[in-house]
Amino acid sequence: MRQGVGVSELTSESRFVDSFETHIAGIDSVALDKLHALSMTVAWPHRGEDWQFLREFGQGIVAIDEIGRILGSAMWFPYDTQFATIGMVITSPRLQTNGAGQWLMGHALEQVAGRNLGLNATRAARRLYRSLNFVREALVFQCQGEAISPPDVELPSGAAIRAVEAGDLEAIAELDCVAFGTDRKLLLGRLMAYSKGIVLTRAGRIEAFSLCRRFGRGHVIGPIVARSDADAIAVVRPHAAEHTGAFLRLDTREQGGTFSDFLSRCGLPVYDIVTTMSLGGPWLPVPVHQPAHEPRTYALVSQALG
Repeated sequence: MRQGVGVSELTSESRFVDSFETHIAGIDSVALDKLHALSMTVAWPHRGEDWQFLREFGQGIVAIDEIGRILGSAMWFPYDTQFATIGMVITSPRLQTNGAGQWLMGHALEQVAGRNLGLNATRAARRLYRSLNFVREALVFQCQGEAISPPDVELPSGAAIRAVEAGDLEAIAELDCVAFGTDRKLLLGRLMAYSKGIVLTRAGRIEAFSLCRRFGRGHVIGPIVARSDADAIAVVRPHAAEHTGAFLRLDTREQGGTFSDFLSRCGLPVYDIVTTMSLGGPWLPVPVHQPAHEPRTYALVSQALG
């Protein structure tokens, strides 16, 4: 780690928190209903099924007190030997001033030592991550609401859209790798099994895609990768139309512009804002250094997975 709080200072196997002795355990060792109860204490929408998906792809720890209560969690998602995201860092509200967050993060950082790291920080957690030397890179706009019938839009020039097929994984993963900066083929393959997807093609070549799956209170659209606002809108509109009248969510770093305006017209205004942060090296491409018309991420898979 860079200068600041050292991991070794944070990773004792047990500590007293709120008069109870608390110890670290693997996140796979606890029941989903306890993880669901933990996320409910901070008003996060994750269902047991959402937790299970994250456990299947990532690794994590929980803090358990001597009477079996889950007091906190932290997860990490290694994409390769060079990069991982951190997510699902939760401490129950009454413990948030007792250093439990730093203690959990110390264990998580120990497990991903040597990798560059990225995360998306809530307002409540930004101070914690700054104390661990994470630096701010961008904002993420959590857009959600009861979807309304999307406006009619013409398809971009030369484009056609269709449903995702199993054989599309390779092309989708290649687009995503350019946009995200790391190969996520394994994650995308798992997401496709849970999702409905739309691809945009030109001359038979996939140039944009979106996936939509059950999550939290309804459905979430993400990831979305496209080269332009018009292409991104084209692969979002079918999901908005399908879920008209139901709860829909999309997390994006796009601020202003045609894409953001389209989300508002679909009944998905900005509900909350989180901050993308990194440790060890920059995560996101610098816009001025990004070649024109390169694929970029219009919507995250989730705040935990990036």
